[in-house]
Amino acid sequence: MKILVINNMLEQKHLDLIKTSAESLGHEVFFYTAEAEIPQTNYDADIIYGFAPSIVKTSKTLKWLCVPWAGVDSLMVPGYFANEDCLLTNAAGAYGVSIAEHMIAVSLVMMRRLDEFLEETRGGQWLKPRAQRSLKDCRITVLGTGDIGTTFANRAKAFEPASFIGVCRSGKSSAQVYDKVLPVSELDSVLPETDLLAMSLPATPETRGILSRKRLALLPEGAYIVNVGRGSAIDEEALADALDSGHLAGAALDVFQTEPLPKGNRLWKTKKLVITPHVAGNMTLPYTKDKNVQMFLEDLKNFTEGKELRYLVDKKLGY
Repeated sequence: MKILVINNMLEQKHLDLIKTSAESLGHEVFFYTAEAEIPQTNYDADIIYGFAPSIVKTSKTLKWLCVPWAGVDSLMVPGYFANEDCLLTNAAGAYGVSIAEHMIAVSLVMMRRLDEFLEETRGGQWLKPRAQRSLKDCRITVLGTGDIGTTFANRAKAFEPASFIGVCRSGKSSAQVYDKVLPVSELDSVLPETDLLAMSLPATPETRGILSRKRLALLPEGAYIVNVGRGSAIDEEALADALDSGHLAGAALDVFQTEPLPKGNRLWKTKKLVITPHVAGNMTLPYTKDKNVQMFLEDLKNFTEGKELRYLVDKKLGY
């Protein structure tokens, strides 16, 4: 079978490993750094590791698309795949370490007010200490208890929070880090007891607008929010109101309803808001690249042997 690898972040060691593994399984592999480099003669590929919309939308012979990221909501449009039977896998499980570290980092930036100190010291100011908050004794709620949320929880646990509540669609998790796990139907009951709400939800019809104006109001005064899942999960206008009014002590957003965040958008000037340009994940850490390639090669072996793919996306659920 013919495999196309489209990725400009991989190192030579990764390319060599993919080539060796693919050829040992009887496949032919071609490497590109961008879709524009792919010649028409390779539009008949059987497998794509990366992303090439022009092929996905036109090829009736594409059998498997493996995207090297976690979120696949943009691919869930009816008719997006020319071959509706094309298998889809993602890299959910490769980004937990990177994104969890980001979540810890921005939580500390907000609670220890490091953004204020950095801005002041860069301006040549040496000001007195001020009241800060701590992850210790913090009541943390993790909304989305998949790989990312649970990896964050395992790391944040070392800071000795007062409580750790998980909330997910099923209300079940095998992770031992949570004091308890609740279904989304009980989210309203836990928000008033939440000091830090850590969100790592996929984009699905069920998660769209889940943190509404009404639910933002349920959070106690002085609470914090971190969102690394999808921007569609939060009512951004209501969040800006809650921050500007002082009801919330801070929020850190890595994802937004519109990306890049448009110039002139109110969020740029919202008080106590830490903005990062969707950089919590991505293939920027060596570990993430290694894990990503490892996952693809694991499923390539499964695919070749006719076994079920481990990282298969359920197109009906969207993850």
